[in-house]
This record gives sequence, C-alpha cells and structure tokens, in this order.
Amino acid sequence: MAESTITAKGQTTVPAQVREQIGAVPGTRLVWHVMRDGSVIVRAKAEFVLDPAGILKSPKGRHVPVEAMNAWR
Repeated sequence: MAESTITAKGQTTVPAQVREQIGAVPGTRLVWHVMRDGSVIVRAKAEFVLDPAGILKSPKGRHVPVEAMNAWR
C-alpha cells in the first residue's frame, strides 16, 4: 500500500507506483471525491474531447470552407 503525507500547505506527493499505475505525468489533473462514509476516491481526470483538435491534417487541395459544411442554409 502506498501512502503520502499532507504538508502544512495542504500539499501531498502522489507516490511513484501510483503515478505509474494511472499513467500520470506532470500536469495530470486529479479529481477528488469524498464519499458519505468518509472514504476518498481520487482519479486522474480524463482528457477533454477537444484536446486532440488540430492534430490531423486535411488532404492537400481538399480544403472545405465552413459555409460549405453548414447543413442548415
């Protein structure tokens, strides 16, 4: 079992074995859930659906203006 200590500033370090298991890297956001029984669940926040926007390039010569994509005109 991994454990860490909370500092006077309310900070803690996520143990290395936990970071490895959840694939956490610097910048990973953690979401904390306090349950009714007092237990705490911490999970790595899933990436936002638009984070990968712009990683795909359009085929050459195949640019389509936004107006041509509007189905409501």
